[in-house]
Amino acid sequence: MNRGVKHVILVLSGKGGVGKSTISVNLALGFKEKGFKVGLLDLDLCGPNIPYLLGIENAPVHQGQEGWVPVYMDKEQKLAVMSIGFLLNSRNDSVIWRGPKKTSMIKQFLHDVYWQDIDFLVIDTPPGTSDEHITVVELVKDVCDGAVLVTTPQNVSLDDVLREVTFCEKTKIPIIGIIENMSGFICPSCKDCTNIFSSGGGKSLAEKKNIPFLGTLPIDPSINNSFKDQENVSETISVLLNNIISTVVTSVIKE
Repeated sequence: MNRGVKHVILVLSGKGGVGKSTISVNLALGFKEKGFKVGLLDLDLCGPNIPYLLGIENAPVHQGQEGWVPVYMDKEQKLAVMSIGFLLNSRNDSVIWRGPKKTSMIKQFLHDVYWQDIDFLVIDTPPGTSDEHITVVELVKDVCDGAVLVTTPQNVSLDDVLREVTFCEKTKIPIIGIIENMSGFICPSCKDCTNIFSSGGGKSLAEKKNIPFLGTLPIDPSINNSFKDQENVSETISVLLNNIISTVVTSVIKE
């Protein structure tokens, strides 16, 4: 791991489709807005969505004297991004690799990317508890500040994130907290929030396992454009995200 990285945060989910990559991007952007220098590492090798979400799919990756140079989102170089998506010819290309090759790629990303001096490295991991997760934990466990777990309100998702809790306990990765994503739907017309799936499951799980509950985020169509134009984010989402990000920062940076 680059010695210039001060804090490492893993973003984990027990299953796919819960908005883990969206949460990762929002955390990285939120840290940047608070004045921190941030790195965002996409380790979901078979589903690298970070470049697409940020609108930088065709950005080139260069090899420098110190290692791979990440893609910077701004001239001030306060947000750096690395993903296997930058190395594919098309976002429709499949990454069909066995475990050893995935492990090798992850090691390269963690050892060979030159992040320079950054305050936070947010690592977006694939769903589950497989080879990729074991490799990541082995390489960052001595510098990792903890994991943010993402779930949705449904019971099947809660069951899966409970396995993620067990994974963190067995690998001794601290849990920063749980985010309940897709908790309700904000109507773009009337702005009312309707619990189309259910609500409160993430909070109940956090209380059951004595884990901090970071908050809920509803489904909001405005979030689709938020990464490119922060003014498009609804006031509700902005407030909820800011509260979550502030809680994470306070948890990680202890005075």
